[in-house]
Amino acid sequence: MSDQIRVLVSETQVDERVRELGKQISADYEGKTPHIVTILKGGVFFSCELAKRLTVPVTLDFMAVSSYEGGTSSSGVVKIVKDLDEPLEGKDVLIVEDIIDSGNTLSHLLKILQERHPASIRICTLLDKPERRVKKKVRVDYCGFVIPNEFVVGYGLDYDQKYRNLPYIGVVEPGQQDAEADKTQQRK
Repeated sequence: MSDQIRVLVSETQVDERVRELGKQISADYEGKTPHIVTILKGGVFFSCELAKRLTVPVTLDFMAVSSYEGGTSSSGVVKIVKDLDEPLEGKDVLIVEDIIDSGNTLSHLLKILQERHPASIRICTLLDKPERRVKKKVRVDYCGFVIPNEFVVGYGLDYDQKYRNLPYIGVVEPGQQDAEADKTQQRK
């Protein structure tokens, strides 16, 4: 496959926005120690950059929750792949996500985490696609960018495990060879 990647949000824009979010979150958590729950795999890139810009002490944990089975669309089935290592009771939890799309995965995750009795839960996402919400109201406390309904990669986001390492947010566009193959298939 010869994918073309169109830049949607530049590396400079991402870096600047992560710095701004760090300042805002630090101010909001002044005197507290937020417990960052990073949603793997994609959230790790954003979470690490965000944590470096926080001026308050933090603790970290990781959770892997999946509703994608490869490709570009959600299966609709939410599965916990890796649970947290530490209890959440009494902690100020900050969920860090790479992207909020339909809201199904995060809505399911919030129910699970609220049952663990944290002092508070807030959500921070690098990217938000509110037009994709499917009956799920998800309150995002900190958002990097609201983006259109396009399949994006980079800065932790992948397409079949590729492109996570791009330092910007891009849109996957089929390469010329793939477009020609699609046209050939349509003619048959």
